[in-house]
Amino acid sequence: MHHAAVFSVGPRAPLELRQVPTPTPVGDQVRVLNEWTSTQPFDLHKADGALAQYPDIMGDGSVGIVVEVGDQVKRLQVGDKVFGYMWKTSQERGHQTYAITQERFLAKIPSNISMPEAATVPTNFVTVFHTVIPALGLPLPWPKPDSYIPTSTDDAILIWGGSSSVGQYALQILSYYGYNNLIAVGSARHHAHLKTLGASKTYDYSDSNIVSQLQRDIGNIPYFFDCIGSVSSSILPIAQLANNGNHVAILLPLIFSPPTPTAAPKYGYDVTAVADWASGVRVTGVRTHAYEDNEQLARLLQPEIMPALLQAGVVRPNRYRVIEGKDVLERAQNALTALREGVSGEKLVWKVADV
Repeated sequence: MHHAAVFSVGPRAPLELRQVPTPTPVGDQVRVLNEWTSTQPFDLHKADGALAQYPDIMGDGSVGIVVEVGDQVKRLQVGDKVFGYMWKTSQERGHQTYAITQERFLAKIPSNISMPEAATVPTNFVTVFHTVIPALGLPLPWPKPDSYIPTSTDDAILIWGGSSSVGQYALQILSYYGYNNLIAVGSARHHAHLKTLGASKTYDYSDSNIVSQLQRDIGNIPYFFDCIGSVSSSILPIAQLANNGNHVAILLPLIFSPPTPTAAPKYGYDVTAVADWASGVRVTGVRTHAYEDNEQLARLLQPEIMPALLQAGVVRPNRYRVIEGKDVLERAQNALTALREGVSGEKLVWKVADV
């Protein structure tokens, strides 16, 4: 048995649809018929020449129906609607008809969200927990005690890229845990929405005086969460603000120049060398897939924490735009093109299997 998968075959080359073997799940594995997925900046990085060994199956998120389970699967059964961030092997990629993954990478879709909404969640939700806990050193205990108040409840946490998908989930999750001094930097047209998600103050990233404004209004900022990773537009301004003892977490890869419809991007990975950091600033580059280094996150983050916070309404899915096309290949290519042209404040989602 074989199924279709979307491949990136070379830097900036058109995507291709190829047939790949459909494995049978064993042990704690689950086979999912992928119905929806989203296109991430990570997809663009790979398609444009970073983080990929070609040919490479695209995608890292799946939303679909369980069609087969291994003999050690305990929580899921055939027919369950599930979603999850999956990254380990090509069998787990999101941009294909079927995916096989381990049970812990999947959550049941809560009754209060749709499949397209579910497609906006997993990768970015996982990124927030993995950034906040290991990189920033801030606790997010689970389950959260009813009377929980973090010791850093009043410390400023600056989220650069607050209107990005990761930024929006960061605001909601940090607010839920009692961090109440959340500073969001993003496009001015999204500021009102960001305040509904938990931002206490908002700033326009395009304002030429943003560094002096933040220095004047906020002063010392103990924690920086850079959801963008742009050397010129986020990292260098943050480097002017960060002081001895401050924590800075930057999502990788570092973007020296972004991809455009006509030009390839330039990326980097060395967060310490990319800016003139003040002595004592703790800078960490974040790779989302490393979240499994934390035993509790590996075991609970996707199957338990993610659906619980969605079901409770603590976290609202991103706004999204449905990308259309005559088939899975055209939809994948159209989504990648839209991402190259620029997306703000919304997630790009599209149908995988035409079911």
